[in-house]
Amino acid sequence: MRDISMTCGNVKCVILLILDSVGIGQMPDAHLYGDVGSDTLRNTAKAVGGLNLPYLASLGLGNLAEAFGEPILGVPAVSVPPAAYGRMAEKSPGKDTTTGHWEIAGIVLDKPFPTYPHGFPPEVIRPFERAIGTKILGNKPASGTEIINELGEEHLRTGYPIVYTSADSVFQIAAHEDIIPVSRLYEICGIARSILTGEYGVGRVIARPFIGAKGNFTRTERRKDFSMEPPSKTLLDYVKDRGMDVIGVGKIEDIFAFRGLTRSDHTGNNEDTMKSVIKFVKEDTQGLIIANLIDFDMLYGHRNDPKGYAHALEKVDGMIRELEGSLKEGDVVAVTADHGCDPTTPSTDHSREYVPLLVYGRPIEQGVFLGTRSSFADLGSTIAELLGIKTDLAGKSFKKRIMRK
Repeated sequence: MRDISMTCGNVKCVILLILDSVGIGQMPDAHLYGDVGSDTLRNTAKAVGGLNLPYLASLGLGNLAEAFGEPILGVPAVSVPPAAYGRMAEKSPGKDTTTGHWEIAGIVLDKPFPTYPHGFPPEVIRPFERAIGTKILGNKPASGTEIINELGEEHLRTGYPIVYTSADSVFQIAAHEDIIPVSRLYEICGIARSILTGEYGVGRVIARPFIGAKGNFTRTERRKDFSMEPPSKTLLDYVKDRGMDVIGVGKIEDIFAFRGLTRSDHTGNNEDTMKSVIKFVKEDTQGLIIANLIDFDMLYGHRNDPKGYAHALEKVDGMIRELEGSLKEGDVVAVTADHGCDPTTPSTDHSREYVPLLVYGRPIEQGVFLGTRSSFADLGSTIAELLGIKTDLAGKSFKKRIMRK
């Protein structure tokens, strides 16, 4: 392994953990998105009688919450948290996964990806059906679990794929693995991606394979996202161009269209994602490990399951504690999210929320309060500077505030 310590100062590796949908309170413009009252962490805690997150609490998650008003039930503040802590506001319009991840990586969008609250127009559906050689079912906004229960039997009978969307900029295609093999479903999604450009350029096309029989359909972990390619260089590109490692874990490869990565592990759940992160940390990675922990959003937020959401948070709390044992002198961990998805509100969609920010490791000063960052991109710019890389990314670095003197 090359030694980059002379060029990176005190930091050799940044481990960026994105807890998918773990927001911490509505943003001022939440009313424009139908998200007034959304507060994923606090509302989930109330719904289950308190969260048990001892490790995240010890880092300063409780301090973060109390600094902005209401605490998280069950998550107390500590006297001097070892992490720098604060929250981040999303500057880009929207509340989807791609927008959130891209902004963390330094791209602020000036307009949102298109959404289709009434389904996709004929200008999209007709060429798609011609290209795949069959008709489609659905073509409306829906919950993923609900639409396969509604149309799964007809799909089994006809072989037609199920197309649906949500409040987010997504073109989702569901198919039973016995009817449309997963490899063919991926091909179909690739065709959709090639059609959905320009004014119809949705943020993601998503393959949603499922199994089972009527009344017991179950989505599998072989989901795959087909995102648009970022419009300019991201943090990942800059780190890779510097000759460092850029390792994506979870659906990172999908969100960034495979760009800027030197290695990838497409894990399908939180546990496998954290095991993979720990493995890469132990390999003395030098550069960036960026991971998306998907279960909160995919399994619980969109299904309005606060008990499941809380349990997933508690499991990840233990796994982040386990990560600590593998950290080395030059490692820095950043924990954040990409949007909210409050499981306690009537909506099953993402929510326009602030996201938490915890940054810690031996090079980081303890107990630094970062306030409210005006953009997720501040984190990307900070990570680049921690690694000794000059960029023109959007966002203002806070490296000088958090580094030990």
